[in-house]
Parts: sequence; C-alpha cells; structure tokens
Amino acid sequence: MYAVVELQWHQYIIQEGDTITVDTVGLNEGEKMTIDKVLLAFDEKGDNVIVGAPYIAKAKVDCVVAKNQKGEKIRVIKFKRKNRYQRTIGFRQHQSLLDIKKIEING
Repeated sequence: MYAVVELQWHQYIIQEGDTITVDTVGLNEGEKMTIDKVLLAFDEKGDNVIVGAPYIAKAKVDCVVAKNQKGEKIRVIKFKRKNRYQRTIGFRQHQSLLDIKKIEING
C-alpha cells in the first residue's frame, strides 16, 4: 500500500518500511509521530485508488523519528565586480529521518 501525505507543506509518496528525509519536526530521536494529512492511497498495481477531498477521513500514518541530522552544505557567494568585494557563507539545513511503520486508511 502506498500513500501520498502532506507534511510541512511538502508532499511525499511513502510505503510501509520506507525512510524519508524531511525538514526538522522538532521531536527527539525515537519519538513517535502520527501524520493525519493523507491525500491519496493506492496499491502497487493501481487497481484500488482512494482519493481524498482534500484529505482521506480517518486515515493516518504512524512513523518514528530515526535520526536528527544536518543536511548537505550549501555555499552562497556574494560578489561585486570592480570593488574587490567577495564573501562566501555556508548553510546546512536541519533534517529529520522518519521511519514509516504503519499506514491505516480506514481508521
């Protein structure tokens, strides 16, 4: 069973047993989390499709925060020509890894 969920204004296609990388959710490692904004659910062949309007009622996804980490470094360069001005700064986004444990569609 696959599901499309909305988490922090992003949409993810998930399956039981998957690990997804999301923006930090503010929970410690090992804490449980429930996502109730399920937009779509379907099976592998695509025969059974349940579409929400906008969300499926009584559907939820149980997951566990596996790890909190920092993402890959992004470098930003400011440069002004003819003035010999150049500045480089870096940024690393905080992320959380979520392990998908169970997808419940009918509550």
